[in-house]
Amino acid sequence: MIAIHDKQFIPYISQDRISQRVRELGLEISKDYEYKQPLFIAILNGSFIFAADLFRSLSIDAEISFIKLASYKGTSSTGNVVTAIGMEEKLSGRHVILLEDIIDTGKTLHAFLPEIKQRGPESIKIASFLSKPDALQFPIKADYTGFAIPNDFVVGYGLDYDGLGRNLEELYILAK
Repeated sequence: MIAIHDKQFIPYISQDRISQRVRELGLEISKDYEYKQPLFIAILNGSFIFAADLFRSLSIDAEISFIKLASYKGTSSTGNVVTAIGMEEKLSGRHVILLEDIIDTGKTLHAFLPEIKQRGPESIKIASFLSKPDALQFPIKADYTGFAIPNDFVVGYGLDYDGLGRNLEELYILAK
């Protein structure tokens, strides 16, 4: 068990299992995008570790960019999506893969997808490290998902609790 701020967390998904699953996703994406040179757009801050590991697991030519969107404060979503760092790349005619740390309510991507679509990409896919099907409030579904988890709060592997816990190599779940 570990403590972050005022909460206790217990191990949930091991570093080995995470590494194995990310490699599997990299193989699947590499097969699907062979000869297409996709542009990955990693949504900061949470996805940066997943994005780096997934990007290194690819066997295809690809590019990566980053955008900062936020909707969390503490352990719950604020309901507001804020864009803090914009994106400069031209998307017209490109194959775009959005990289998310977690899809829970789906509000962040629901708010961001129209902006991406306006830029005219040839295709848009979503790869998410985690999804919480029971928390989904918007019609967002990842095309590539690392793990589907229950509607519980988690930290580690890029996910945080008020800024702490992102550096944990394993995924931890809030102790009940």
